[in-house]
Amino acid sequence: MSKKTLAIVAAVGGLLAMSANGAFAADSSKDSANANKEKCYGVAKAGKNDCAAASHSCAGHSTADNAPTDWKYVPKGECEKMGGTMEPGKKTG
Repeated sequence: MSKKTLAIVAAVGGLLAMSANGAFAADSSKDSANANKEKCYGVAKAGKNDCAAASHSCAGHSTADNAPTDWKYVPKGECEKMGGTMEPGKKTG
């Protein structure tokens, strides 16, 4: 391998390593932002869910109020008070 090829490979490798490190940092900050929250199923209003479910792949895509497979983050200890459950698909009520 020529010196030029080695330099390019090293530069690309360094960029990949930095981007992977940044991705892990972003994930950990997201986790810390939700540290005092829990996933609560069956309380999200249509279009107000926080993440994917069996019937769709993105936040804000729920089509029915209080669907048992859709969830949203709520303060810890509040889910059952709101009529929800911590288990996906479980009927609330």
